[in-house]
Amino acid sequence: MMVVGVALAVVGAATGLRAADEKDAKVVLFNGKDLSGWKLRNPQLTKTWRVVSEVKLDQANSKMLVGVGEGGAADAAMFRGPIDHGSDIMTEKEFGDCEMHIELMVPKDSNSGIYLMGQYEIQVLDSFGRPDNQLNMGDCGAIYSARVPTINASKAPGEWQAFDIVFRAPRFDAAGKKTDNARFVSVVFNGKKIHENVEVKGGTGGQIGPEKATGPVMLQGDHGIVAYRNIWINPSEQK
Repeated sequence: MMVVGVALAVVGAATGLRAADEKDAKVVLFNGKDLSGWKLRNPQLTKTWRVVSEVKLDQANSKMLVGVGEGGAADAAMFRGPIDHGSDIMTEKEFGDCEMHIELMVPKDSNSGIYLMGQYEIQVLDSFGRPDNQLNMGDCGAIYSARVPTINASKAPGEWQAFDIVFRAPRFDAAGKKTDNARFVSVVFNGKKIHENVEVKGGTGGQIGPEKATGPVMLQGDHGIVAYRNIWINPSEQK
């Protein structure tokens, strides 16, 4: 499934990224058992996320997902269920240059997002079946406010989908002034490349605070029902 290591090696000289050794550097962000290593953006909304053993589409209502069990299974997931008000959730650790893998499931018409460094959002939406020439900033895989995906690689609601991302963090000088913008070197969605070398000039909306050298992974939980699993990052040595 993973193709980002090859992409990183190819673009490394041009972007200042160098692939880290996965065995030593891979950071598993979700352990499949609980929400250790994560914190809510709004600490009061504690019912937003829970860990379940399995997620599937509700056969009686395609706009709903059903989560069962309490985690610890091979298909365990972080589940944002059907609640009126929810909170984004973010990692306690912060990252800069990296490769990232994450899998997701959405029901019909649902909406979420994956934020690199708590700043730069890859849109998560049910975009299944939309023609390539009708894609917009709201569709799944868009780098929100920056670039529409080149093709629609979305699967049907209730199916697991995967992003593989190569990301270059913004650069700052000794005085804290930004000298280079963040960049999505490569985004592969369900095995198809949908972005290459996309510069992001600033936070894409809904971000946490100002830009800086490192930041957390944040999953949007204030919009709709979604599940995430198999989340890991491979930090890269910054040059």
